[in-house]
Amino acid sequence: MGVTESVVVTGGSGFIGRAVVRALRAAGLPVVVVDRTAFPARDPGVRSVVGDLADPEIRSTAVAEGSAGIVHLAAITSVLRSIDHPAETFHTNVVLTHELLELARRRNVPRFFLASTNAVVGDIGQDVIREDVPLYPLTPYGATKAAAEALLWGYGGAYGMSNAVLRFTNVYGPGMEAKDSFVPRLMRAAIADEGVEVYGDGKQRRDLVHCADVAAGLVQAWRHGFTGTAILGSGRSNTVLEIIDAVREVTAAPLPVRHVPAKSGEMPAVIVDISRARAEFGYRPTMTLVEGLATVWAEFAPAKAD
Repeated sequence: MGVTESVVVTGGSGFIGRAVVRALRAAGLPVVVVDRTAFPARDPGVRSVVGDLADPEIRSTAVAEGSAGIVHLAAITSVLRSIDHPAETFHTNVVLTHELLELARRRNVPRFFLASTNAVVGDIGQDVIREDVPLYPLTPYGATKAAAEALLWGYGGAYGMSNAVLRFTNVYGPGMEAKDSFVPRLMRAAIADEGVEVYGDGKQRRDLVHCADVAAGLVQAWRHGFTGTAILGSGRSNTVLEIIDAVREVTAAPLPVRHVPAKSGEMPAVIVDISRARAEFGYRPTMTLVEGLATVWAEFAPAKAD
């Protein structure tokens, strides 16, 4: 396949992006990665375009005429950062998504996959989140992802693009060392023999899905020609306290808990139905929570040994 038949992956050097690129390559698809840092692995089937998506020249270099499609992973994904920097979040998550869609339209790129989030539905309590739940985001992060989804459908309807929204739950896995989300914070606390802060009573439920499962699901959706919206999660929800117990099991660290008030926009539960992804393109997450956390700890553990 030539370079113009490549799948363009924005944010392909990030921890989810690396898993997605590896899965695309395992499926025999050539890839163009566009990210602020070069793709770390040497692979003749991967071309890196290094730079900021805000730069029109970077976008133009990455998205060639006749590209097979775009997998748009690059985004501001931190809820707390979106609350502190709403304008930056809007520009990154909405404006740049529009710029990529417009470039895809002009260059006859037929497919666009958007990585989204179940935060677009807001707080529905303990109810199960399905793809048809009305959108009612409660944070700039969720709102910008909902806006990006709407743009995707607008371009699909007007220009005949075959588009898909994949709403990820809480993704974790190898390559999270620099992140400040809950799993790496727990790993760093285990290394330092420190405790961990828990918002509220710790009984809020989360669906943690391993990046390898997400990557496999995305490639399955791509190869099946999926269009529409699908949730990619593990299909299993655990309380925050149960997640801490699983990290204790993996790390053998005590991880004492200190409860602090919940932050604004904190959802009491993320319980998802992944049956559409199962039915439409054979999505089958396989990684258990303890198995997945062990893959993360394997990267953090050497620091504890030192």
